Parts: sequence; structure tokens; C-alpha cells
Amino acid sequence: MFEDFKKAMAREFEMTDIGLMAYYLGIEVKQTEEGIFISQEGYAKEILKKFEMLDCKPVSTPVECGVKLSRHDEEENVNPTLFKSLVGSLRYLTCTRPDILYGVGLVSRYMEAPTMTHLKTAKRILRYVKGTLDFGLLYSPSKEFKLFGYSDSD
Repeated sequence: MFEDFKKAMAREFEMTDIGLMAYYLGIEVKQTEEGIFISQEGYAKEILKKFEMLDCKPVSTPVECGVKLSRHDEEENVNPTLFKSLVGSLRYLTCTRPDILYGVGLVSRYMEAPTMTHLKTAKRILRYVKGTLDFGLLYSPSKEFKLFGYSDSD
């Protein structure tokens, strides 16, 4: 069926078959018998390099337990352009990293006037990413579709 589709498209449009997709917009794609695995390991390394965190010490969680951020904390303000660049980079990384979504959403609230506390929280997410560079999403083939959900009492 797929071959028929490709032939029909080739009759209508000028096309070149370059094989299976391996990379798209900073997302690495690996297609195996187990399914399709997408990740952004290369992009994550670029972010770590850009923000001078390549040699940072990894942490086991993206956000410190019990962290409370506020718009009106007493810490000194940081360069908003730097902070926005960091948060924007992390936001794109969430395409294949749902494990950092909560933390990235948390720091995204403070783009207007970021403080050192907000920057440290964003950099902690980078430290977590450093230790989990090989994480991504696996879409596995299945004839049965089941929806699973998990929650925490917090």
C-alpha cells in the first residue's frame, strides 16, 4: 500500500526517495522492529554547550522537591534575554521530553523579570537533561490501544 502511494505521488510530483527518515528539525528518528524512537540528544548537547553546562553535575530530578517560585523574590534580576533563550530552548526540547514539561512550564511563568532563583531552577533542568541525554519517546506498534494515566497526590 505504501509503495502504491509513493508511485502515485511520484507521478504527480518530482520526488526522490531518500529512504527512512533519520532526522527532522533537530529530532533524531530511529525506526526499528520495536517501533519508532524519537529523541533530541544532539539538540540537548547543543543547549548544554550554549549555556556552558557541558561539564555540569547531573541531578536525578528536573525540579527540586518543594521548590516555590515567586515573581517577587528578593534575588537580583538576571538578563531576561539569556533567560528567555534558555527557557525557549528547553521548551523545544519538550517535543520529545515530556519528563521536563512540568519544570519548563514552571520557569516559563517568569519571563518578564527573571531572577537568579528562576535562572537556577532553569539550569537545574539542564543538569537533569545532562544525565538523561538518551531519553526520548518510543512509538511501538500495537493492535491493542490502551490509554494509561498516572498521577501523584501532590
